[in-house]
Amino acid sequence: MTLLIACAVAVLVIVAAVAVTVLARRSSKRSNTRVAELVDNLNTRIDELAKELAGARDQAEGELRRNRVLSDLGGSIDLDEVLTRTLEAATHATDSDAALVWIGNAAGPPLVATLGLTQEEAERQAIAGPPNGRRARAIGISYRYDDGEISQNGDLIRSGLAVPMPLIPDADVERYLAVFTRDEAELGDDSIEELEQLAQRAGPAIENAQRFQEARQLADLDALTGLHNRRYFHETLAREVARAHRYNRDLALVVFDLDDFKAINDQIGHLAGDGVLADAAARVRDVVRTADIACRVGGDEFAVVLPEASLRDAEQLYRRIQHAVSAQPIGEIGHIVFSAGVAELRPEDDSVAFFQRADDALYRAKESGKGQIVGVSVG
Repeated sequence: MTLLIACAVAVLVIVAAVAVTVLARRSSKRSNTRVAELVDNLNTRIDELAKELAGARDQAEGELRRNRVLSDLGGSIDLDEVLTRTLEAATHATDSDAALVWIGNAAGPPLVATLGLTQEEAERQAIAGPPNGRRARAIGISYRYDDGEISQNGDLIRSGLAVPMPLIPDADVERYLAVFTRDEAELGDDSIEELEQLAQRAGPAIENAQRFQEARQLADLDALTGLHNRRYFHETLAREVARAHRYNRDLALVVFDLDDFKAINDQIGHLAGDGVLADAAARVRDVVRTADIACRVGGDEFAVVLPEASLRDAEQLYRRIQHAVSAQPIGEIGHIVFSAGVAELRPEDDSVAFFQRADDALYRAKESGKGQIVGVSVG
């Protein structure tokens, strides 16, 4: 594009030179006047052509960037990555300060992903269509503040624009892509066009990533207990061990199983025994922290990974699990108890050694009697 501009300017310069040569042969006074006019006209035309070509170049580069961004949206199946690309593209295309993806959920809270907004600002953005229930092409969002609020915080969101993404087939779920500005200039028709194009491409990409995530989550769950399965446990433990070493963070692990489970199976049968495991696992889920990762790692053996937790935290979790499981009887078996081994990450540990220490502690606990715990400190 730069070469094209240079060539066009060169052609005009050559034409100007020829014209000047021809006119120079005419009468001096008249010639000088005509030459000056011609040169002025040619200079004006050169400037206009340069501006036109520069505008064409900028438009072509913009189209190229837009097409690249739109193509990139379908280049990943990871939901977080697709959402991040969508938000970055939205702010860039509309020259906005922030962007937000809002996806309704009939079974629970909406999915909200944001860029450039604080968590508090994002939670305040309630996007809905017109009151008549129809889907609008675009929804303008305006904010009004008291003078005192503006003087205390001049970085407030002043206006926004939201466009709907394509509806999911066979699902009455609203989805919006929105952008926001912190100055008083409102987003116009050009922003609507850009945002609509992006929403049309982002909608299917987000839907595909959501379906993949849901399928992956199902693949990571144990069908009987609803806890994470053995494969997920070992993948997660390896990741958390690496992260704890990298950032010098604490990490603890609890490995536990039901005492005398073989006798339970012999007494009530394997199907009823599965019900005992499922009930016990539900009670475990009720007492673990949000950050903890509870898994079923074998028949009646469970484990909980505790990021940024100490040996003492792990022991306290075991006490809560033991209380939750034994507080009320389970079916015809009555009260059951767990034995557990707990360990804290050492500097030399990899995930295998870490798990092995906790598992060895579990077997020492079972040798000590029912409902016992053995901890392995970092020393």
